[in-house]
Amino acid sequence: MSAENKEVVRRFNIEVIQNGNEEEFKALMASDFINHSAPSGMPNGPLSMWDTFQNVLRPALSDLKVTIHDQVAEGDKVTTRKTISGIHSGTLMGVPPTGKTVAISVIDIVRIRDNKYAEHWGLNTLSSVVSALAKA
Repeated sequence: MSAENKEVVRRFNIEVIQNGNEEEFKALMASDFINHSAPSGMPNGPLSMWDTFQNVLRPALSDLKVTIHDQVAEGDKVTTRKTISGIHSGTLMGVPPTGKTVAISVIDIVRIRDNKYAEHWGLNTLSSVVSALAKA
């Protein structure tokens, strides 16, 4: 079970975040998915995740890549430490392109149910990255 759950998360990271594959996104998300990391008062269903990747990161970062450093699985949860990187070639949260390479560190926990994302909790350094870009 742990190896299968890790593969679901790996597939999501590469196919959805890195490659922008919407069909894989739909295949990997439970219809009642909850994103516990969504900002307060904002949508926290499946589209909250897609929106972040497709409408925030992808337009701002060319050569988007996900590097998985560690994965730990226990029961129905997988914790992943990863880096999302790319070239800041488009506007990122109001910051015009700088051409700099950026790296967003992420640690997330995903609960898997029936080979799909059921819940997500996460921490990342996106706000620090945006702040550093704004000062550049």
